[in-house]
Amino acid sequence: MRKTNSYRRKKNPYRKVYALGQHISLSAHKARRVIDQIRGCSYEQTLLILELMPYRVCYPILKLLYSAAANASHNWDFKKTNLVISKAEVSKGTTVKKLKPRARGRGYPIKRTACHIRIVLQDMTWYEHAYAYDQTKEYLLR
Repeated sequence: MRKTNSYRRKKNPYRKVYALGQHISLSAHKARRVIDQIRGCSYEQTLLILELMPYRVCYPILKLLYSAAANASHNWDFKKTNLVISKAEVSKGTTVKKLKPRARGRGYPIKRTACHIRIVLQDMTWYEHAYAYDQTKEYLLR
C-alpha cells in the first residue's frame, strides 16, 4: 500500500520541471516568434503576455505552460509565483504532404507542418536567497 501523507519529495533547488507538446499543427517559425518573447520571463508575466498576443500559436503554448506549472506544483511542491521559464525551445516536427486537385487534371502540393514545443520551468526562490546571502556577505566584508 502506498503512503500518501508521510512521503514527500525533497525540494531540489536545481530541479527543472518541463512540459512537452508534440505534433502541434503549427509552423515552427511562427511558434518561435512567440517563444522568443516569453523566454526568461516569470510565470505570471508570461500568462499576461500570451493572453494579450493576437497569434494563433499562443493557445497551445498557454496550455503547455499551465501543464508545466501544474507538474511543478503537484509533483515538487513549487509555488507557481516563484516559477521562471528557464528554457523554451521549438523544434520542427513532421510534414504531411498532400495534393490538392486543380484544373486540367493537375495537382497542387500542400505541406502541413507540425512542431514540437518544450517549456522548462525552474523555481527561483533558492537563487534569490543565495544572491541575498552573497550580497550580505560582501557587505560584511567591507
